[in-house]
Amino acid sequence: MKITKIVSWLGLIAMVLVISNGFINGSFTEDGGELLANPWGIVSLVDLYVGFIIFSLWIAFREKTIQAKIIWIALMMVFGFLTASLYTLITAYKSEGNWLKFFLGARKDSLINSEQAVK
Repeated sequence: MKITKIVSWLGLIAMVLVISNGFINGSFTEDGGELLANPWGIVSLVDLYVGFIIFSLWIAFREKTIQAKIIWIALMMVFGFLTASLYTLITAYKSEGNWLKFFLGARKDSLINSEQAVK
């Protein structure tokens, strides 16, 4: 779990730095236009949003309330892997070293109980 926390912290810091650099030194509309004019720019954006959607499936699976799901997924679609890094970091601390709680979140107990009921 320690490595997960370290990687999440590094991801969060890196994302804050590069997003800040982009806003300070770049033009969102001009640079975005250049990105969309390049076929590999489009590939990169599709790849990125497929990753956002897949990560959002994990968020939707493990969160208990619809409000939490909506907020986290909306943040994911706007801020991308900055949100993923923050979400993973918070989840790692809340799980208290329990990998099942980390991956399954609010569903952990019900999934374990249903699995035991099948046996």
